[in-house]
Amino acid sequence: MPEDVWPEFKVRVQAAYQAPSRAIARELAAGVVADYSRLYDNAVACFMDDFESCIAHLRFPVTHRRAIRTTNLLERLFVEERRRLKIIPNAFGERAVLKLMFGALIRAAERWKSIKVTEFERRQLSAVKKEIDKEYETQVGLDRKTSKAASRKISSSAQT
Repeated sequence: MPEDVWPEFKVRVQAAYQAPSRAIARELAAGVVADYSRLYDNAVACFMDDFESCIAHLRFPVTHRRAIRTTNLLERLFVEERRRLKIIPNAFGERAVLKLMFGALIRAAERWKSIKVTEFERRQLSAVKKEIDKEYETQVGLDRKTSKAASRKISSSAQT
């Protein structure tokens, strides 16, 4: 992409990623595609590649978005792994990697403790969970109707 077009393209792309909702983000992305796809099809293809994953954080409550969106914890984990590999190149086995991963998870849990969750946000998160479950079920093709075999009692004290 030419240097004179890049600043405007970058601002519009960032606006799409940081939109207040997924619907607005999709509209902004459609505008970027409409304006730039003929001349800069590779840049637009790169932008649209995995766009839905990049705006997934917009489903969640506003106060949680920053913690969800950032990858600082993961990046820190990679840096720590590289640092340890330089010091002890051949002694980085499965146990050490698991310790490193659990340490990262513990730090993430501590970070999430500082985020207050109101009752309204709990309802929002519950709605998001239901929406994601429904999307998954339609994608996989699960049928919610239970069969007779599934509703029968599997074990009882008389049969065990």
